[in-house]
Amino acid sequence: MMNETQTRLILSTAPNLTEARRIAAALVERQLAACVNLIPGLESHYRWQGKVETAEEILLLIKTTEAQEKTLLTALSELHPYEVPEGLVLPIAGGLASYLEWVAANSKGDS
Repeated sequence: MMNETQTRLILSTAPNLTEARRIAAALVERQLAACVNLIPGLESHYRWQGKVETAEEILLLIKTTEAQEKTLLTALSELHPYEVPEGLVLPIAGGLASYLEWVAANSKGDS
């Protein structure tokens, strides 16, 4: 049975739906993530190279396991068009056992 503390939610953003879909498909195809949800319509405000910027982005909610976390972040960095992509890891405190088990079963890396 999957322990909740082994499940991870990784947040990232992409510049457009095409890039978000490409990244999501690669992570799921490589079995680094069980699921990636894409949420369009995000407006980001941030400082980049000394200037305040605003951009429309797509939010990626990436479900994976602690065991795949580092490999997934490396892949995300390689796949991403941004010079400094977002990759925030949130541990999961709980959830439906069947869903957490599904995440674990589908985040085993390239087998």
